[in-house]
Amino acid sequence: MKFGKELSSQMVPEWQQAYMSYDYLKKLLKEIIRLKLRTNPPPHPPPHQAVSGKGLSRKMTLYRAFSGLVQTQGRKRQSSGQINPSLETDIEEGNAPILFNKTSNGLETMFLMTAEEGGEYELIFFRRLDDEFNRIEKFYKEKVEEVMNDAIMLNKQMDALIAFRVKVENPIGWGWEERTVEMTRLASNVATSTAAIAASTPSKTRTARMEPIHEGGSRTADQPEEDEDHGDERRSSLSKVEAGRPAPIEVLDHIKINNTKETPRSTIKGVIHSSNHEEIKFTRRNLKEVEEKLKVAFVQFYQKLRLLKSYSFLNVLAFSKILKKYDKITSRNASKPYMKMVDNSYLGSSDELMKLIQRVEVTFIKHFANGNRRKGMKILRPLMKRERHRLTFFTGFSAGCMFSLIVALVAIIRARNIFQEEGYKDYMNSVFPLYSLFGFIVLHMTMYAIDIYYWKRYRVNYAFIFGFKQGTELDYRQVLFVGFSLGAFALLCVLGNLDMQADPRTKSYQALTELLPLFLLGAMLIALILPFNILYRSSRFFFLTCLFHFLAAPLYKVTLPDFFLGDQLTSQVQALRSIQFYICHYGWGDFKQRQNTCGRSEVYNIFIYVVAVIPYLSRLLQCIRRMIEERSLEQGYNGVKYFLTILAVCLRTAYGFDKNKNHQFILKVLAGSASVLAAVFCTYWDFVYDWGLLNRTSKNRWLRDKLLVPHKRVYFIAMILNVVLRFAWLQTVLDFEIKFLHTQTVLMVVACLEIIRRGIWNFFRLENEHLNNVGKYRAFKSVPLPFSYDEDDDKDD
Repeated sequence: MKFGKELSSQMVPEWQQAYMSYDYLKKLLKEIIRLKLRTNPPPHPPPHQAVSGKGLSRKMTLYRAFSGLVQTQGRKRQSSGQINPSLETDIEEGNAPILFNKTSNGLETMFLMTAEEGGEYELIFFRRLDDEFNRIEKFYKEKVEEVMNDAIMLNKQMDALIAFRVKVENPIGWGWEERTVEMTRLASNVATSTAAIAASTPSKTRTARMEPIHEGGSRTADQPEEDEDHGDERRSSLSKVEAGRPAPIEVLDHIKINNTKETPRSTIKGVIHSSNHEEIKFTRRNLKEVEEKLKVAFVQFYQKLRLLKSYSFLNVLAFSKILKKYDKITSRNASKPYMKMVDNSYLGSSDELMKLIQRVEVTFIKHFANGNRRKGMKILRPLMKRERHRLTFFTGFSAGCMFSLIVALVAIIRARNIFQEEGYKDYMNSVFPLYSLFGFIVLHMTMYAIDIYYWKRYRVNYAFIFGFKQGTELDYRQVLFVGFSLGAFALLCVLGNLDMQADPRTKSYQALTELLPLFLLGAMLIALILPFNILYRSSRFFFLTCLFHFLAAPLYKVTLPDFFLGDQLTSQVQALRSIQFYICHYGWGDFKQRQNTCGRSEVYNIFIYVVAVIPYLSRLLQCIRRMIEERSLEQGYNGVKYFLTILAVCLRTAYGFDKNKNHQFILKVLAGSASVLAAVFCTYWDFVYDWGLLNRTSKNRWLRDKLLVPHKRVYFIAMILNVVLRFAWLQTVLDFEIKFLHTQTVLMVVACLEIIRRGIWNFFRLENEHLNNVGKYRAFKSVPLPFSYDEDDDKDD
């Protein structure tokens, strides 16, 4: 694999603009090559003459392997205005064509060979290279300062946690000696790491002291007696330092527990302006909750450190690669002095990250893994998912089974002329809605799998956007396997139902044949809520949690997975009505006579409205909550969109039920007008806000500045399809008659078109969200911390 592709595949997606523009620098080198070919064309050797093996002479040191941060560990940083003296020696010995100068704007490289032919092209190359280096180093410094500030906060959180543990283990209190010994046992790693964190923290970030919980008589039992005098001297000097701060256990007097758990109760408290802080209760349950929150914070912080380390390594390696190409093209010796400068810069020589990574590992293993390094590192560095060939095999096998069963189903229907039988209409009205539910689910899962495939292809970080736990996100093969397996079982039930109905020996067991879809639905629901760690438990529970939050809107804080799932359910109205039909069909005993009497019930007809409105109403409530919390008028307009859709759905449903000819025309006009208005408003919202398109001032006219898909026509085709499929629902109002299709079949086709539209919408919606994250370099989500310190104490510190 070429380095350019390797760089793009390993970079943090949200930081891709902060990496070296490797391809752009390669283009500059290609211009130098073209100039050299124009001015000095290569000689044509005579035929049958051996080619000289001299070529470009290269020093082996230029092809050294980049050592990364490990080799530079412990090296001191050069001050911003100095250049390593060894560089001058290298320049004199190697006759390097460049000199370096540090200015207030960063590094400036002086190219000494501009008078030579093509020197102006090389000068441009070094100017662009300096721009890249200054930009990368500036970004790296900013991120290091951020993680150092985070380290200070985590250190204070660990102080509070250790004091909390001491209080929980002995609520009555220990004597001074017992307490200090216990504090030593719990806080040893935090105490030893604090000084190192403070020493490695840039001066700008030292806004607060990183004081650990210190202890007085911390001499262990096995300390030699001859060190007692020295120990007394150390304790006396330490006591002078500690005289101005509270005793370790008194840290608890200055903190409160943050109530970060989103519940309906916390939402109600927020409405009545109640405090989100709770008084500390020293119970083991609270201790466990605090430890879990801090564990999540440490894991997130550790991942940030690793990605930042990878960022530094990849960029330094990119400088090495591009300079080797430059040396090879120009036959100059510029890579060695330039790489020495890079290695001695903050980007290449700073060892703060390595030290901090080691301290985080030690602290986490001791305090959250009981000293078990393997267990602790497994949590900090979860294993990457391996692609298993058996998954690909079973996905293909289930797909083959499903398509084979479809062919068999069509063959049975054609061979037995089932559509010409008298019971055909009864079958379509009573059994077809039962099995169409599984068709909707399988189609939606297939579209979601296609979305995942293209998200991964165009490097959309969907796992981060949805907030999946690292390593638990499903691949498109896994989604297809689940969907095709469900489709295969549903088709088996359909074939079994038709076979039993057509066979005279089994036709008498009509009740049993009608129960097949109910058994399948029950098995699917049991598999969904199964508590065992099988069948992708993490993904199943994540789905159920988002579903519960969506249905309980607006009592839970609205997150992207919650409202994204809500948008999916707005495209599954027909599937929700199928579930309602299940309850009626089996609850009222219609399955015994294979008939559909649900439409005669007023309660059932009322719930047809309710079921269709629930997804849109929940989304409306979510928009209202976001409008209040974020004070965003944009969310209010988004709520108007769902209100118009609710109105259109209710009018369309009323038009379908009302058989009074006097009312039908009025309802038809109202339903059609409301549907057109809602469709136009929703389409505009999709293009402008959800997809970020229709920007006239963009460099990609009528699209947006940044596009992940290289072919612009894809976006225009998607917009056209979105409009066409949006207006497909008008068929229910305009009453287009398709003679060769049953009414239930037409409804299913229209519902499937809406699911396909939603699948297209999903890709561009997450693409726009990903580009927003890229523009803000948002590669991590904020993690709530368990403790908060009093503001007055922070000011005093």
